[in-house]
Amino acid sequence: MTEQISRKQLLDTSRRMVELGLNRGTAGNASVRCCGDILITPSALPVAEMAEQDMVLLDAEGKVLQGGKPSSEWRFHRDILQARPEIGAVLHMHSTFATTIACLRRDVPAVHYHIAIAGGDTIRCTPYSVFGEQNLSDLALEALHGRKACLLGNHGMIALGKDLADALSVALEVEYLCEIYWRTLQAGEPHILTQQQMHEVQEKFVGYKKRS
Repeated sequence: MTEQISRKQLLDTSRRMVELGLNRGTAGNASVRCCGDILITPSALPVAEMAEQDMVLLDAEGKVLQGGKPSSEWRFHRDILQARPEIGAVLHMHSTFATTIACLRRDVPAVHYHIAIAGGDTIRCTPYSVFGEQNLSDLALEALHGRKACLLGNHGMIALGKDLADALSVALEVEYLCEIYWRTLQAGEPHILTQQQMHEVQEKFVGYKKRS
């Protein structure tokens, strides 16, 4: 994929996150692998004002190769893409329900079997750490071990995918699951699926992928 196409897709995805209510204003950020480097959204620029040329090109170490100031969260984008070769895109959102659960500093348990879409039987939540610092990246990497999504304590959500479309699909599912969890907590105490039940779901998901 050319850099020009990657820039367009990154801008389109950032706009789509706003349209879907996953982000607003200057909140959140996104990145995608690009010819061995990383394209990431710029710092402190509302999505409505972004253009393709505003996307910042970083090398694998996080050094700016082209563009202005990258998102303040560039560290966890760099670290995730370095640590997870199967991942091609990273999205960060301050969506309402994911952030609500993150402010409770709760993992999302297997309240619904679609939790398996995020890669396990929970969606982990990190402790709080100030944005833009290496400690937040370290905590995110730990929470994302074996997962495609996590919550950041008192902050928001990270979703991963093989490409931008896949990462956005994961983000939408996680936001929906967080809403379900929040609503079940209002109604009472949800029944949580067991590890065995989730293992069966994960095996079915693997089977569907092999047949597709």
